[in-house]
Amino acid sequence: MPTTAHGLAQLKSLAGTDLGRTDWREITQHRVNTFADATDDHQWIHTDPEKAKDGPFGGPIAHGYLTLSLIIPLFNELLEITGVSMSVNYGLEKVRFPSPVPVGAKIRLHGVVDSVEEVKGNGVQMQLAFTVEVDGSAKPACVAQAVYRHYA
Repeated sequence: MPTTAHGLAQLKSLAGTDLGRTDWREITQHRVNTFADATDDHQWIHTDPEKAKDGPFGGPIAHGYLTLSLIIPLFNELLEITGVSMSVNYGLEKVRFPSPVPVGAKIRLHGVVDSVEEVKGNGVQMQLAFTVEVDGSAKPACVAQAVYRHYA
């Protein structure tokens, strides 16, 4: 069950909150291929399972940017925001991909609200620390500091 915040005051109160972890989500070859089609990134380590078997990862892996993009729907499992007129993805401070996500692996998101500060235009800016974990792996697939803005 996600944490729910209604309005800017409740969002501000979340500073320092560990939002927990999402459910596991499997990364399928179909999802990888669809992402490759959308981004025109058809590198064989992602889209050619036969060739990838002999590659550096022993099989196909998800694109790093696919893993990063999944933060958006996974984040919705952690935090439900109501009582605001608009929310925008303001950007990223830092992103790293410490380990690959093999096709067939399961990932989940861990999120922590680092800070929430007021911004002009009757809004708040939230900085979140996200970690995309891979089931059975000691190293995360992605660590990112994301910035979102929410307006009354």
